[in-house]
Amino acid sequence: MEKLKVGFIGLGGRGTGLIGLTREQTKQDNKVGGLMGNVFGFKDVVVTAVCDTMIERVERAARLVEAHGDPTPFMTTDYNELVKQDLDAVIISAAWEVHAEIANACMEAGIAVGLEVGGAYDIQSCWDMVDCYERTKTPFMFLENCCYYKDELLATSLVRNGVLGKVSYCQGSYCHDLRKEIADGIFTHHYRLRNYLSRNCENYPTHELGPIAKILNINRGNRLVSLVSMASLAQGMEEYIKDHEEYHAELLGKKFKQGDVVNTLIKCENGEMILIKLDTTLPRLYDRNITVSGTKGFYCQSTKAVILDNGEFDHETASYSQAFFTDKNYDEYVAEDWKNITEEQKKAGHGGMDFIMLKHFFNAIRNGEEMPIDVYDGALWMSITALSAESIEKGSVPVDIPDFTRGQYKHRAPKDVIPIKMIKK
Repeated sequence: MEKLKVGFIGLGGRGTGLIGLTREQTKQDNKVGGLMGNVFGFKDVVVTAVCDTMIERVERAARLVEAHGDPTPFMTTDYNELVKQDLDAVIISAAWEVHAEIANACMEAGIAVGLEVGGAYDIQSCWDMVDCYERTKTPFMFLENCCYYKDELLATSLVRNGVLGKVSYCQGSYCHDLRKEIADGIFTHHYRLRNYLSRNCENYPTHELGPIAKILNINRGNRLVSLVSMASLAQGMEEYIKDHEEYHAELLGKKFKQGDVVNTLIKCENGEMILIKLDTTLPRLYDRNITVSGTKGFYCQSTKAVILDNGEFDHETASYSQAFFTDKNYDEYVAEDWKNITEEQKKAGHGGMDFIMLKHFFNAIRNGEEMPIDVYDGALWMSITALSAESIEKGSVPVDIPDFTRGQYKHRAPKDVIPIKMIKK
């Protein structure tokens, strides 16, 4: 089988796993992580081109490819040069600001796009991406890895199998103490630093919204109608910098605009309500908190609990410990991808969901199949960032959410990121 030729645009923490390395280590270290580390796990895929605005990252990525046993890839600091190469696909993990324009350049060149997550800066860029896809019909997949995690897929399976009944409400969070990563931007050039200094919004909505949107068949018989966002004061980063002298020279006294916690409430056309939360500049544990409330049951990722309306639980006195996944046999609902995953694939990134996501991306390219998370999903989920900024700036007023399918959502069949096994009871 001929190998898929893949290019990389953006070779930082997400692209090659630079997070945690010093500037000097990025020039010398040959340990690979991130999306490229996962791609190396596919025998039928080869990295043939690499691009980043920083030449030392490009050179390091080339060394990683060579160390993997493949030929030296094409190297450039200009993505316009990369898209001229003979490529089957490009994985884009550059700064948030340029995601849409790079994706469009790749689609115009007829190269299948795998776009890493991030929020949009304006709604027009989302429309431009949709228009480009509709004009070129170049395959496009939004690389939201959390749609492929075992917990989110379990929740989806419980919903599809009717275990939770008719869903009324979902919530999710991106709770992740990122204070060090943000402040380290003065050394690593991570784009989060400039974003947290200058923007106030739900800047990273897709980890929580993506799996929920799939569960609620958004863009496929259902749509997001409007949202309201509210942000707390911004003090977490300033306090953190005061307490860490290594940042004083460049960041002490800087005012951060990004609120410590942002809550966004979303209304769906079919009547469901969604709550998503950004919480990244205060001390806390990591949590995505995917929660699904239906007429027959309740699923909560944070508490690892499934509570069913079957008479087994006293809803007044029962504790979450009585409903832990470990105390229940839900193995039959677990996706086959997770039953077959290897330890090596788990270690490649985010516990295995990166590998599973890329497997389905590459399979869709090879087989000419519809992408599991398409351009309409990507544009919609990314747009929440720009819309939340508008809502917050105007005093937390409701803001309408565009229909990027232009009415086609009414006729599009539901599509999960992987086929869901129907359990006969």
